Amino acid sequence: MHRLFHAAVTPLVVLAISTAARAVPADSSQLLRTNRGLTYREWLPKNFLRRHGDVPLILFSHGFGGCAQQSATLTRALAEAGYAVLAPNHRDEGCERYRGNLAAALSVGRLRPEQPFTHAAAWEPETEISRRDDLEALLRFALSHAPYRNAIDPSRIGVMGHSLGGYAALGLAGAWPSWRDPRIKAVLALSPYAAPFVLGKRLEAITIPVMYQTGTRDIGIGPVLLRTGGGYEMTGGSKYLVVLKGASHFAWTELNPNYQAVIAAYAKNFFDRILLGKPAPLLDASPGPQVSLYRHDT
Repeated sequence: MHRLFHAAVTPLVVLAISTAARAVPADSSQLLRTNRGLTYREWLPKNFLRRHGDVPLILFSHGFGGCAQQSATLTRALAEAGYAVLAPNHRDEGCERYRGNLAAALSVGRLRPEQPFTHAAAWEPETEISRRDDLEALLRFALSHAPYRNAIDPSRIGVMGHSLGGYAALGLAGAWPSWRDPRIKAVLALSPYAAPFVLGKRLEAITIPVMYQTGTRDIGIGPVLLRTGGGYEMTGGSKYLVVLKGASHFAWTELNPNYQAVIAAYAKNFFDRILLGKPAPLLDASPGPQVSLYRHDT
């Protein structure tokens, strides 16, 4: 199954970088830089500068070869719902590096994760730890620098990630105990690379609420989460599962507009319930036509 994931994702990463590079500029967010040089983007709610310690924060980790703005429809939707969303560019980011250059996009085939996706057993806490470091650095920056520090509520922090970013998000939730950050109160894992955690039975250690989103065509990801004894069943604590009908790995990026509304709706309702204690009617309703399977277990 991991070989299927690699076979599916490698050419799609090339496609994503060459095609998404032209789709991403529609987002209006600016490329920013922390005091330590980490580049990131922000999506802020209305009147953010007038707020005082009551704005929940969501950190977003992009997929392998993606970029901070790869899922801009989702990040914008969360900002419109009242969340501050900050997203770092990790070392493998591709949207800026390969923008508009097909030859450079094709060269992404030489870009590799620190361990092969096909060798989940080789992944350990040091694997892709730079992603954890980026997220932690951006969080420290936000909580100590204007304009964020005055507006953000440090008790209401969530993290979400797509693909390898989902791996980072789950790691911060406690799947890698040495990564765990107790300030993180909720995790949204979008088609996450969770195979190392499933193989090592590490998702049992997660105690904060998690929502998984995957799709019926999410090759190499969905089966790892959905099988008996797989990632979803193994996860400790309150958990949610959304399986989108016909969705493949890049449904959570700007490459595919077809699922953006339902993705954002479930994300908003999840964070509303967990971080804000607000009513989240979608999480108690029967799934709509784009959802093949919905589960919630405590």
